[in-house]
Amino acid sequence: MSASRINPVAVVVAAVVVFVIGFLWYSPLLFSAGWIQGHGYTQAQLDAMKGQLGRIYGIIFLSVVVMGAVLSWLMGQIGANSAGAGAKLGAVIWLGFAATLGLMAHLYTEAPMSLYYIDTGYQLVYMAAMGAILGWFRSRAK
Repeated sequence: MSASRINPVAVVVAAVVVFVIGFLWYSPLLFSAGWIQGHGYTQAQLDAMKGQLGRIYGIIFLSVVVMGAVLSWLMGQIGANSAGAGAKLGAVIWLGFAATLGLMAHLYTEAPMSLYYIDTGYQLVYMAAMGAILGWFRSRAK
């Protein structure tokens, strides 16, 4: 496999795993109550959102696929060809971009910091997981 080649199967697998992590992260098992409270959503607002979930999930899935493709390409450029190297790169990208951009955007809201921590924690976990999955696939392709 060429250094910068993107494996579409790996990208889709990583995107599906991001969704699984998200379903758990924002479930009653973990952070749904804090997330709902942080946004101040009412039950009526939550019910109204349910009608939009197909569109929302579709856009999110496409966004995650693009993110995975770019991460995979970047991994090829720097030679990150293992699960560990991919996880590390995902975490570094999270710190340099997702955490900082999210914090800057959050400062302009009236939402509690707990909401930022919930969302950015999810981003850290899924970026590291995505990098690990892509790195694992890259290590198998050699």
